Amino acid sequence: MDFGQAEAFLGVERSILGRRWALRLDMAGEARAEAIAQAHGFEDVLARVLAGRGATSETAAAWLEPTLRDLIPDPSTLLDMDHAVERIVSAIERGERIAIFGDYDVDGACSAALLAEFLIEAGAPAPFIHIPDRILEGYGPNIDAIRDLRARGAALLVTVDCGTTSHEAVAEAAALGMDVVVFDHHQAPETLPAACVVNPNRLDDLSGQGGLCAAGVVFLSLVALNRELRRRDHWTSARPAPDLLAALDLVALATVADVAPLKGLNRAFVTKGLAVMQSARRTGLVALIEAARLDGPIRPYHLGFALGPRINAGGRIGDASLGSRLLMMRDPEEAASTARKLDHLNSERQVLERSLLECAMAEAEEALRQSNRLSCLVVAGDDWHPGVVGLIASRLKDKFNIPSFVIAFNGENGTGSGRTLSGVDLGSAVRRAVDAGIAIKGGGHAMAAGVTIARSKFHRFRDFMNETMEVEVAAARVREALSIDAPLTARGARLELLKRVEMAGPYGQGNAEPIFALPAHRIAHAVVVGQDHVRARLQSSDGAQLEAICFRALASPLGEAILKGRGEPFHVAARLSVGAFRGRERVDAQIVDLAPALDK
Repeated sequence: MDFGQAEAFLGVERSILGRRWALRLDMAGEARAEAIAQAHGFEDVLARVLAGRGATSETAAAWLEPTLRDLIPDPSTLLDMDHAVERIVSAIERGERIAIFGDYDVDGACSAALLAEFLIEAGAPAPFIHIPDRILEGYGPNIDAIRDLRARGAALLVTVDCGTTSHEAVAEAAALGMDVVVFDHHQAPETLPAACVVNPNRLDDLSGQGGLCAAGVVFLSLVALNRELRRRDHWTSARPAPDLLAALDLVALATVADVAPLKGLNRAFVTKGLAVMQSARRTGLVALIEAARLDGPIRPYHLGFALGPRINAGGRIGDASLGSRLLMMRDPEEAASTARKLDHLNSERQVLERSLLECAMAEAEEALRQSNRLSCLVVAGDDWHPGVVGLIASRLKDKFNIPSFVIAFNGENGTGSGRTLSGVDLGSAVRRAVDAGIAIKGGGHAMAAGVTIARSKFHRFRDFMNETMEVEVAAARVREALSIDAPLTARGARLELLKRVEMAGPYGQGNAEPIFALPAHRIAHAVVVGQDHVRARLQSSDGAQLEAICFRALASPLGEAILKGRGEPFHVAARLSVGAFRGRERVDAQIVDLAPALDK
């Protein structure tokens, strides 16, 4: 849709947040929605949501029930997969000790746990798992750790969620007599390490699976390993093949937490993985769910904003291996103790984040005052904790609507993390900075990236990122009108309808959660809850009411408008979903924007 020419929805040309509102569907999309509704008997709202995510009358039924059988590829289509499987199977059969080197985030923890559990079930010696300390070791394989793993008897090194750019570490492993297999998904340089690199984002990989997170890549490797071991008659009644579907809970958790696009195979992974979680089969996850005090069925939101941050907390400010260990625990008491420890670390992380966020916000506001033409915001500070720079970068990106990097300097070098807008490839920009000699090392994927730079090159890095990303950011801002899926009222937001809309999920990156417009609803009541959230009661013209919340809004224009607008009519843009409170289902409404409405 050409937002510049189309009529603004509800006449909203500039909302409280300065955005234009537009219907998600153009004329062709409206026709698809009508065809879906007629072909399947769906409500107009559900048909519009499906059409807005690319479904047609022919594909709508499959969209609502994504299946692995239809979507999973032959793992051998990933370059070097067969070589990797051959080497790992050989290690299993010979009883070689395997070392798994993972990243310190959720994807790394889940990937390490997935592979380790499979190896143990296949009868291999219990593998060594090494998750590096974020501060002392940094990202990816390092020479000291590899030497230690070799000294302990490891013959094969398998890296998960890292390794694609680790030339020196891989060379050291080879010099010590270790073979190296890499399972990764980060963007790759032209020249790869001298290892068996399985990464769908290799420049020469034609599998079309570049949207997978590392745990997704590892899962495909388990499918291939299982197949090859079955071909060799490895599985017996005494040693049965593992139930790979039971591992999808970790694939789902990693997929959502790593902000992988929820399309195609990833949607099937998350849909099936959530079902596995409901069965409460994994002791460590059950303990973490209890520690996080989650109520009701587990949803994608819980993976990204409750469970994921707690697993990450160990890698950010505590013991980096806690997450992967918890995911493999079988003893309920040990799991409960570890989950409580991660929950406590997450609380400490939140306090640390709030203190550094204030400093970063001040730096950001000063940078924006000096120039209103920035396409990338880069801020830095001395002795900032590197474990929370990615979280702060995400907050800056959300507040100022601009790709953002936050860099923590400790001495002459700094480590940083960046987050970006949809459609702006951050990982590629960082790789170009490394290739240009401006960054010491770095990489990532489209939505997030990490980098290490010298203090002396901070300004060059800032200028390079602004120049490199200018065109993509400009294009993203042209597309930034708020897309409305459909109008609804407080009375029309029924649990039964929203349950059916949820079937078009799981929603997240690449499969946007629907946004509904509630036209001319009065703010009957508004109050501050928690530290900085604003809760409101919305009332439609027929008297129906809907409870809603606006997160982290107290000091924002949106929160101020809600609190000052009691009794006034507003067009309200909100995400509507099925939630739970004290074991009972309810409609959850999250306000994302407002626009004044004329009282008629």
